[in-house]
Amino acid sequence: MTGTALPPAIAEASKELAERLGGVAVLFYGSVLRTGDMDALLDFYVLTPDKETPGVRGFLSRHLWPDISFEEVSTTSGIVRAKVATMPLSTFSRAAAGEYLDSTVWTRFVQPAALSWSRDERSRHHAVEAVASAAVTAASVAAAGGPVQARPIDFWHDLFRQTYATEFRVERADRSRQIIAYAPSYYEELLPLAWSAADIPYRVVGEELRSEMSAETATGVLNWWLRQQNAGKLLNLSRLVKAAFTVKGAARYGLQKVEKHTGVTVPLTPFREKHPILAAPGVFFRVWRSAER
Repeated sequence: MTGTALPPAIAEASKELAERLGGVAVLFYGSVLRTGDMDALLDFYVLTPDKETPGVRGFLSRHLWPDISFEEVSTTSGIVRAKVATMPLSTFSRAAAGEYLDSTVWTRFVQPAALSWSRDERSRHHAVEAVASAAVTAASVAAAGGPVQARPIDFWHDLFRQTYATEFRVERADRSRQIIAYAPSYYEELLPLAWSAADIPYRVVGEELRSEMSAETATGVLNWWLRQQNAGKLLNLSRLVKAAFTVKGAARYGLQKVEKHTGVTVPLTPFREKHPILAAPGVFFRVWRSAER
C-alpha cells in the first residue's frame, strides 16, 4: 500500500462514493495514482458489507464481481470522474488471498494502491490486510513460476506478463515494464517482504534474489495458478460483457471497452442499446467465437 499523499479531491471523492454506494472502505488505484492527472478517469474500489441483492443483477453481482459504475463527484477542486468497482470487503479479501478461480484482485492490488477512505479502524485494518495478502499471493506465483534467480523487478515483469496473458486484454508487449517503471523501488522492496510474509525461503545474491521454494510447494502453487489461467479468459470476458450491459447508460462505452480489450468490434444496434441484458449473451458469443479463430 503506497504511503504517497493524495490530493484532497481524492479524499473528498472517496468519502462521497462510500456514502453513495454503501462502502466501508475505498481504495484508489490505477493510472491516475501513478500520473497524478486529475482530468483523467479515476479508478476506485468501494468495499461494502456483505449484502444480498435479488434477481438477475444480484446473481451477477455474487458471481461476476465487481459491479462497475461511472460516477461524477463534485469536490472543492472541481468535478472528478471515476470508474468505480464495488464488491463486498469479505469477497475482496478472499479474492486477494487467491481463494477463487480469479486473478483480477490480486494482480491489480499487488500494484501500488492507496486506502483513500475507511469508515472505522476495523474496516481500515481489514482492507489493508486484504491488500497485503494480494502481495503475498502474487509473490508466491512469482517464486514458483518465475526465474530461479533474478532482480526483483524481473520477477515482477515475468509475473505481469503471465497475468496479462491470462486476461482477455490487448496490451502492448512492454506494458508490464511500463507499470514497473512508475515505481521501481516499490517493486524492489516489495518482493523480499512478501516472500518473508509467505514463509518463502530465499537468498540475496548481489542485486538479485534467489527463490528457494521447495519443489513440492512450487508444484502446488503452479497447479493452482494453472487453474486460474484456464478460467481467466472466460471469467474476464464474462465480467467485461456484464459491465458493458449492466451499467446504466454505458452500452456504447462498454462496447468500446470490449473492442479495446479484445480487438473485436461489436456494433451498437438499437436492440443492444435498448435491451442490454438480453443482448449480452449474443455479444459474449460473438467475441468468444472471434477469439477462438
